[in-house]
Amino acid sequence: MKNSALPKESASALIDRRIEELGDWRGKTLKRIRKLIKQADPQIVEEWKWRGTPVWSHAGIVCTGETYKSVVKMTFAKGASLQDPGHLFNSSLEGNVRRAIDIRQEDKINEAALTTLIRAAVALNLKSKRA
Repeated sequence: MKNSALPKESASALIDRRIEELGDWRGKTLKRIRKLIKQADPQIVEEWKWRGTPVWSHAGIVCTGETYKSVVKMTFAKGASLQDPGHLFNSSLEGNVRRAIDIRQEDKINEAALTTLIRAAVALNLKSKRA
């Protein structure tokens, strides 16, 4: 007899639900950065990892979109290896690999600089895959 397990919900649907459940500035911010990520790299893949963290990948993890009480945190998996001319990184600066951007309710997102950073992270992943 076959196991009639329910189909697994897609990562994109889970991210949609997270945005809706937040229902405040954090949901709006997560929705906005998600849109910027997808515009920066239309081939990006959405994933749902570590029991509830939105993750965007292309040839490896590009960044995550974590939500906390007072910040939406974008953690770039290889952020320490990226140039940050827009000075967006403001968290996890002491690590050797990751860097993060904490976005608070009153912060305005520098969309051009964030788009450049996302594209640089994808390019780094693609370069690492070829090496």
